[in-house]
Amino acid sequence: MFHVKLHGSDAMARGADEKLVSRRIKLPKRIVEKPLRQVSRRLLMALFVMALTVLIVWIDRDGYHDNANNKVDFLDCVYYATVTLSTTGYGDIVPYSDSARLVNVLLITPLRVLFLIILVGTTLEVLTERTREEWRLSRWRKNLRDHTVVVGFGTKGRSALQTLLATGLSREQIVIVDPSAKVIDIANAEGFTGVVGDATRSEVLLRAEIQKARQIVIATQRDDTAVLVTLTARQLNRGAKIVAAVREEENAPLLKQSGADAVITSASAAGRLLGLSVLSPSAGTVMEDLIQQGSGLDLIERPVNRAEVGKSVRDTDDLVVSVLRGHRLLPYDDPHASPLQLTDRVITIVRAAPTAVPPVVLGPVD
Repeated sequence: MFHVKLHGSDAMARGADEKLVSRRIKLPKRIVEKPLRQVSRRLLMALFVMALTVLIVWIDRDGYHDNANNKVDFLDCVYYATVTLSTTGYGDIVPYSDSARLVNVLLITPLRVLFLIILVGTTLEVLTERTREEWRLSRWRKNLRDHTVVVGFGTKGRSALQTLLATGLSREQIVIVDPSAKVIDIANAEGFTGVVGDATRSEVLLRAEIQKARQIVIATQRDDTAVLVTLTARQLNRGAKIVAAVREEENAPLLKQSGADAVITSASAAGRLLGLSVLSPSAGTVMEDLIQQGSGLDLIERPVNRAEVGKSVRDTDDLVVSVLRGHRLLPYDDPHASPLQLTDRVITIVRAAPTAVPPVVLGPVD
């Protein structure tokens, strides 16, 4: 019977402001002005239109008639401009000269239309913003399938994303799940869709459309959290490939029993790389190069092409290190690895193709 060994504090329990009530989906933000700035700018435009109207009426005030005292002063000009632009029009102050009426036709009326456009446009934008966001979310849900869900946007999750992006996976096909709203905001700024919430809860993973995902990367900090997320994810999606990271090697079998297809022991892997670098710094450099996708040498898995069928692993153009035949992984020197079969897949070392992948800026460390 396995038990989970705890280590450190969990990124899944950050801050009182990141409670489960804040669970939501955040699509990548479009570059738009802040709402307060938009409203302030339009308010200034409306005030400018009103001031211009007051000035026009004041210049030609002798052409206006006030039913109250037959005299139009500055306050009357402001009053007339206000009721005219708002289309109230009480009729107590009216233009009676030909010049005043012509100015109303050519200038005041267009200013009234502009004033209404500013006010109505601002109101409609505020009212339709929520509808527009819901429409984007609905379209995102409809089009999303065979995507990648990354649980945890710390150091491990970001490093996994860098590798995925280097292999050609688009940012639109990646969904980040993290309990921190601030972390999800960072993910949005980098072009990723994010879901705020505790990934051990099925409703949070369903918001990430995990039931339609092709692969799931679990990069939480605590091993017990990784186990719970793996169990929940496997229950929701039986066919997805799940790769999980654990800190303690003794917890790896539990992750596999929970449904993970592959388990990476982060502490042990780092320790082995350190030991290899001590024994041979050059060998450590080569290993680090191999696991850093997109530069120098890359370790990739690919299908056997027809030209390679029947050949020995040593006769291929690439440097083959292992052959995947069914569920068996055969090293290159295994007698059963050769000849290659059409249904085989080979793990090879190739020269990395140059790619222009925008860097993922490192943020909070796990």
